[in-house]
Amino acid sequence: MKKIVFRFLFIYFFLNSFYLLEFYQIPWINLITEYHSKIDEWVVTGFNKYLLHVKSTLNTNGGGSGDISFAWAQFYTYILLSLLGSMLWTVLDRKRQNYDTLSFWLRNVVRYYLITFCFSYGIIKLFALQMPFPNLSLLATPLGDFLPMRLSWMFFGYSTPYQVFSGIIEIIAGLLLLNRRTIVLGSLISAGVFFNVFMLNLSYDIPVKLFSMQLFICSLFLVLSDSKRLLNFFFLNKPAELTTLYSINFNKKWQKIARILLKTGFVILFIIIPFNQTWQRYKNSLIKTEMKPIKPGIYTIKTFIKNRDTVLVSLNDSLAWKDFIFDVKGIGSINTLDTLFRQRYRRGYFIYQVDSVKEIISFKKNIPDTASIFKMKYKITDENAMELWGKVRNDSLYFKLLKSNRHFQLTEKQFHWISESNR
Repeated sequence: MKKIVFRFLFIYFFLNSFYLLEFYQIPWINLITEYHSKIDEWVVTGFNKYLLHVKSTLNTNGGGSGDISFAWAQFYTYILLSLLGSMLWTVLDRKRQNYDTLSFWLRNVVRYYLITFCFSYGIIKLFALQMPFPNLSLLATPLGDFLPMRLSWMFFGYSTPYQVFSGIIEIIAGLLLLNRRTIVLGSLISAGVFFNVFMLNLSYDIPVKLFSMQLFICSLFLVLSDSKRLLNFFFLNKPAELTTLYSINFNKKWQKIARILLKTGFVILFIIIPFNQTWQRYKNSLIKTEMKPIKPGIYTIKTFIKNRDTVLVSLNDSLAWKDFIFDVKGIGSINTLDTLFRQRYRRGYFIYQVDSVKEIISFKKNIPDTASIFKMKYKITDENAMELWGKVRNDSLYFKLLKSNRHFQLTEKQFHWISESNR
């Protein structure tokens, strides 16, 4: 039975390990991953069509979601392929006494798979870039309009120290896994870290449930590989003998050199380069670019004229534009359900660019868009007021905006050792 379980796990982890190469898009491996992606999609689509029926048409592009229908169909396909492969392997190789050598390599593949993502997620949290602090548009959105994932994202994004702490723990797990003498401790920490992440994803409907479960399974596999020693140490009060699970002897010089070169290459490719790239992103994030002369802030609508008729802004009209928010780095939103804008949490989001020479603001729906959805002339009347006018759809619109002095207590970063009352 133990050998059958090993065969299943070997095939399952082998199939999943290709994701690592595709995730990082290593240049000279692109040809392999390109063909693998096509074959994988063909196989998964076939299994779904004739057996799984996750959905009639699988979505292969989730826009950041890891729990799309294709991902679940792929997961079930890998399980079935692992079952079929392990049964065939058992028939063809039933006389083999052990898989010690293959077990050694499987544990190390899983170990380095975990190390990669410990550093990948740890580094981005170390610079507090995974969950950013809520911007003006999010702060101005009623709490009840948020989905659970965004609520959790803002919870972590609010506290930079906690996010950095989370990243440090993941990096520590990766460093411990990188050293053969501390693999057991590293696997225990990574199991705790990724189980916590998995539970967060389940509890807040964060669409990375499948992948976080995969990382926890990998951690659990390494922990259970050393289960006898852990059982003796933690529960039976017995000595834990020295482990040989990760021991290997390289007798030839070229083998020793190759090991050093491969490990050095891994560290450079999956640790040093991502760290440097994230550091550059962090420096760029510190630049609070203002689209001068437009000052960031929340602007209330004092006067609204549509086709020469003054219109009262109705709070009950979901399609009416009720305010303007201009934030740093050319991001903004309007309190409206107008589908002219990208809708999120009952606000219409836009990207804006300012031509200070022609005094024109160009409004776009998304960052990669090249064409504007509309343009408006602007005039700064004083430091807290501005005018906008232009043609939107087939209507001529004019807005007189006043910059609000609204203050959000959440931005104060309050902390008290002594709290005399529950605030």
